[in-house]
Amino acid sequence: MTDARDPSVGGISVSESADRTTAHLWGEIDDSVRQQAGATLTRALERGLPVVLDASRVEFIDSAGVAFLIQLCTVAREEGVTVSLHEPPRVVSEVIDLLGLHDLFDDVPPDAPGARDAGPHDQADRSGA
Repeated sequence: MTDARDPSVGGISVSESADRTTAHLWGEIDDSVRQQAGATLTRALERGLPVVLDASRVEFIDSAGVAFLIQLCTVAREEGVTVSLHEPPRVVSEVIDLLGLHDLFDDVPPDAPGARDAGPHDQADRSGA
């Protein structure tokens, strides 16, 4: 079982507001969070509201984590739901750059908690500085 208090352990949780669903990712996003990823995907898309992926606390992401991001974005797009990536750390933005996945994500809503007035492309550039 994952523990949100231990950032080295990976996890995904969901919070909901009136206008969006936020998926909070932390620690190691790998095969060990597969069950949480599936539940997050279902919960986020049931509401039909924009989804914000808060990746600011991710320390590692492997192919299973990337597969979750791709699946979430693909299914969301099919359902007409936008998905934005909020404050990806360098480890995440480097993988997104390497795989050319920027087009999967929409711009971060400017009123997202801690969001800057920039899209995910700009945020990835800043986090790599």
